[in-house]
Amino acid sequence: MTATAKNSDTAFLRDVKTLREAAQKSLDQGAVTDDYKDVDRAIDLLQSALATEIVCVLRYTANSISVAGLNSKSVGEEFAEHAKDEREHMEMIANRIDQLGGEPDFDPKNLASRSATEYGHATTLIEMVEQNLIAERIAIEHYRDLIKYFHDNDPTTRHMLEKILADEEDHATDMHDLLEAHQGQPFLK
Repeated sequence: MTATAKNSDTAFLRDVKTLREAAQKSLDQGAVTDDYKDVDRAIDLLQSALATEIVCVLRYTANSISVAGLNSKSVGEEFAEHAKDEREHMEMIANRIDQLGGEPDFDPKNLASRSATEYGHATTLIEMVEQNLIAERIAIEHYRDLIKYFHDNDPTTRHMLEKILADEEDHATDMHDLLEAHQGQPFLK
């Protein structure tokens, strides 16, 4: 056997002929291959993440508009920036649900029951920041759980969630810093 023939036999971890046959038989499944475990469960979990992001977009947007006080412009801009980030997360998750063969659920009547975070009804700047910090901390834990669930079963979803988690941690730090600055207490130790 020549070196070229030997390399082509070992260049793949699985039999390419079998992969080709399986791919041709399941064209209707799009990106979802036989290696995916419980796709319906994955879609359900992502629907909850989608609802959480939609609620965060709404809360941050409302806060950016209604914040009042001496520092309202800069805080409002911070809230607006976070709303933009949350919208990007929402779109990423919706696209992933679609890739997995699901239909992203944007129905407003289902948001409260599926979201890990609450919309909130803050009236002061401090209350807004606190509610957003609480929501970010919940989102962080929620995404950490999802990353563990998807770890080896769906690396594409895991990678997306890891990026979102990093943003949520950044948002939590921003909210903590705002809270400390407006309460006159020291920053994180």
